Amino acid sequence: MGLQVPALNEQDSAGQLEVAEAVFGQSFNETLVHQLVTKYLAGARAGTKAQKTRSDVSGGGAKPWRQKGTGRARSGTTRSPVWRTGGVTFAARPRSYEQKLNKKMYRVGVRSILSELLRQDRLVVSADIMPITPKTKELSVKLKNIDAKRILIITDSVDENLALASRNIPYVEVIEAVNLSPVLLVSADKVIVTPGALKKIEECLA
Repeated sequence: MGLQVPALNEQDSAGQLEVAEAVFGQSFNETLVHQLVTKYLAGARAGTKAQKTRSDVSGGGAKPWRQKGTGRARSGTTRSPVWRTGGVTFAARPRSYEQKLNKKMYRVGVRSILSELLRQDRLVVSADIMPITPKTKELSVKLKNIDAKRILIITDSVDENLALASRNIPYVEVIEAVNLSPVLLVSADKVIVTPGALKKIEECLA
């Protein structure tokens, strides 16, 4: 018998569903998972911070006062970083924080995360999580018996009712199986996967 994942139905009774050991039976690679999460967090940074150097600030064309005889420290420009109106010595410039990570490392890392979620009983499969209407109340009723603060729902395709019903519930995220985010996976207390999404995950990561 292969690996089993808890499967919940509408009556909250738990069954078991067999999953691929190649995806959900891997050891936890902490170093790779850390690298993967860091890459995603770095890529989310805007990188738009900008400061002015002495060549960017206005003024400073003329020498403020003569070199000698005033009793003050010599100065050649008001653009100097030692002046209040001067430029920044090591000014920040817009930059990209994106880090490169090849596809094989991504797949191995996500398999490692999913396997650890299953070992920690933080991963369940549910076919009844999809709401019939785009109402927050309907989805809240479905989630009320799940003992978790942060919930991640993984679907096989975009469902408008689920997207509308979940966006007003704190700490509930919805993503597609083809766009698995390592950051959302590791931060979720409970990950709910639809059967269709489970099949797509196994196809992509096996």
